[in-house]
Amino acid sequence: MAQPTEETYDVVVIGAGAVGENVADRASRTGLSVAVVEQALVGGECSYWACMPSKALLRPGAALAAATAVRGAAGAVTGGVDVAATLATRDAIVHGWDDGSQVDWLEGAGLHLVRGRGRLAGPRRVEVADDDGVLRAVVHARHAVVVATGSAPTVPDVPGLAEVDPWTSRDATAVRDVPGSLAVVGGGVVGAEMATAYADMGARVTLLVRGDRLLPGLEPFAGEAVAEGLAALGVDVRLRTQVVRAARVPGDSRVRLHLGDGGSLEADRVLLATGRRPRTVDLGVETVGLAPGAPLETDDAGRVTAVADGWLWAAGDVTGRAHTTHQGKHHARRTGDVIAARFGGGDADGAAGGAAGGGADGAAGGGADGAAEAALGDALAEGPRLADGAGAPQVVFTRPEVAAVGLTEEAARRAGREVRVVDVPFASTGGATVFGDDAGAARLVVDADREVLVGATFVGPEVAEMLHAATIAVVGEVPLRRLWQAVPPYPTRSEIWLRLLEAYGL
Repeated sequence: MAQPTEETYDVVVIGAGAVGENVADRASRTGLSVAVVEQALVGGECSYWACMPSKALLRPGAALAAATAVRGAAGAVTGGVDVAATLATRDAIVHGWDDGSQVDWLEGAGLHLVRGRGRLAGPRRVEVADDDGVLRAVVHARHAVVVATGSAPTVPDVPGLAEVDPWTSRDATAVRDVPGSLAVVGGGVVGAEMATAYADMGARVTLLVRGDRLLPGLEPFAGEAVAEGLAALGVDVRLRTQVVRAARVPGDSRVRLHLGDGGSLEADRVLLATGRRPRTVDLGVETVGLAPGAPLETDDAGRVTAVADGWLWAAGDVTGRAHTTHQGKHHARRTGDVIAARFGGGDADGAAGGAAGGGADGAAGGGADGAAEAALGDALAEGPRLADGAGAPQVVFTRPEVAAVGLTEEAARRAGREVRVVDVPFASTGGATVFGDDAGAARLVVDADREVLVGATFVGPEVAEMLHAATIAVVGEVPLRRLWQAVPPYPTRSEIWLRLLEAYGL
């Protein structure tokens, strides 16, 4: 058996998804050598099994719905979603699950790819094994190891569930043959989106939700609207329903789910959409004193706080701080910038390195003056803090779509804020008429003491494209009276901003 190779780089990144790619790229910009370790596909979950393929499955139904809602266009719609064409588009978007173009980008950026499963094996040491578990390489980091392994689906501890070969989100987005019937367990974003997509593609869908509403992290009216939209698609939405046991139907390939109310349900396939956990199991974190399965807690710069000497860093889902690709990429850029400044630039402890060290680590680093330290410290504190909290946007690509940023009313009040809530239907805008009769609604959550926006939720067709204005208002803490000066064009649905501010009293 060949001996494992040994190599040393300034920085080693475990995980080549969107987060890992961004950390690696930014960390290399001051001349640091960077290796990226990846077992699966370069580009990661979002590119091949989550964000991109799921939206490819959802877009045809949304386009048909938009056309049928408009008189003059509805008559041109003579059928439903073309499943074969939809899956072909999905295949094209994921490049047939071939990461060649992503590898070309990574290597073109001067980054070194190490194929295999990476595990920590002590400080600054990463062991890389092949699919059979055979150790093939040992990669050492002079300065930093960054964990960007993302998250993995959780499987509920329900008797028999593991034995019926349930789908996770990866299976649902990579489907080749749409089942006749699908039971979706979980009422969060993945459950609601995949229930929509599979109903569009002709499956009989049952959505089983343990709680009393869909999308529990968002405003209640958003979950209610999505539940109504799913019901209109023919989805059987069952709230307050728990799966207590699962088994194969005798003499059949179908699955029988036994429910907490004593009833049962049969389906061709079962999709588990019951949440995700940080991917820190079988990562070797125990070799550096951390608990497998737990998130890697970091400071605002991305350094893992429980590990001494400042060599272990993390970004994205694995930290428990970022739950979307865009948040994870934001964290990745910030973390990569700090590593590049702290350790790179030829004189790692000189002006650039000292400035970053001062900002990320308090008094650590040398050579930077107090003004540089303070400036970088302020920047580091501002960016990740806002991305984690008030500035974190989210879109649910159901019908209707849900787009939200900042705090919900409940979260704002729980945080002790004095808030005012403003609700306005999109039907109050001239632009909404082109989207049909049921154009949705919008809500603002306002800090009444400061008269600034702390949260916004939009529900309706294609509201995702309206969200960034709200994100800017929340992150920038723009006073409502200043927002009043931003005149929306007529006739567009963005006129909802005028209606919301008028309803507030401006």
